[in-house]
Amino acid sequence: MSSRFFSARYADLTAYTPGEQPRQRKLIKLNTNENPFPPSPLVEARVRETVPRLNLYSDPESTALREILAERLGVRPENLIMTNGSDEALNFAFMAFCDESRPALFPDITYGFYPVFARINSLPFREIPLREDWRIAPEDYDGCGGTIFLANPNAPTGMALTLGQVERMLRSHPDSVLVVDEAYVDFGGESALGLIGRYDNLLVVRTFSKSRSLAGLRLGFAAGNEALIRDLKTMQYSTNPYNVDSLAQAAGIACLEQDEYNMENIRTVCENREWTREQLAGLGFSMTESRANFLFVSHPAFPGSTLRDRLREKGILIRWFDQERIRDWSRISIGTREQMEALVRAAEELLSGR
Repeated sequence: MSSRFFSARYADLTAYTPGEQPRQRKLIKLNTNENPFPPSPLVEARVRETVPRLNLYSDPESTALREILAERLGVRPENLIMTNGSDEALNFAFMAFCDESRPALFPDITYGFYPVFARINSLPFREIPLREDWRIAPEDYDGCGGTIFLANPNAPTGMALTLGQVERMLRSHPDSVLVVDEAYVDFGGESALGLIGRYDNLLVVRTFSKSRSLAGLRLGFAAGNEALIRDLKTMQYSTNPYNVDSLAQAAGIACLEQDEYNMENIRTVCENREWTREQLAGLGFSMTESRANFLFVSHPAFPGSTLRDRLREKGILIRWFDQERIRDWSRISIGTREQMEALVRAAEELLSGR
């Protein structure tokens, strides 16, 4: 219950609900789309080296990290802003590019933080329904007149727009910023990063949490033309100038220096996803064509919340969303092969009545 001092502006705010973070280590955690593999050994070494300097503020520009990332991405450092997770970059974008004349536009089934960012910043927004097959249809945004936020691949469906579809939206909305949230793009999507030099209305947001195993350090970035990045930096320096701590910057640099380690883990996760897809399909599950590190599944014998609860009894956590259109569906993160084999065994037991 709120205090009597809580602002009336937020009386109807429904906060984002994070996935369960259990303290019981015996649970198999397939509910929050984390990478099942630890960061590379070099990350641990660099973090240890940084600890003695924690009495000093971090570099507000994340200069060294931004330079190595820019080189890796084939852009200029001026095209990047480093943030405290990709969530901060998204929040900056809501603050900078939305107002009464430019409402936020996003799908009705997507990352649950989008409506929260809109409400907490007192911004108007409109949810554009996904098609019946869970697709984002670019033409559904024509004439809407606002700032568009698209997770690509989308969450929780895992379905992705092609690069051609993204470019169509950029051309169709030249006076609107298109924010493409690419949290999961490394697992099979097409990145729009190569388009930022051609379209001044494109902002790409990425994270180190998923494909690079740094969810616990909160590191993300946004890429766009220099003017858009300056707008986001205005938000940064007006709210939290030292937004990326020294440990995260050191870990990010080491992570990029050993990026083949991450790429190998990505390949393994994708292999495990396809193996799990085949196994669950054989058990009668329906699934979308996920290009992310999770599967979006449904089974006629188990409504979404029932599947979640029954799997939890067997020590496996998955994610269910209490939304009308997707109540019969669940999201399952992809873990190690051993974890996915345990999931499949548990599903077989449930279907056989055990």
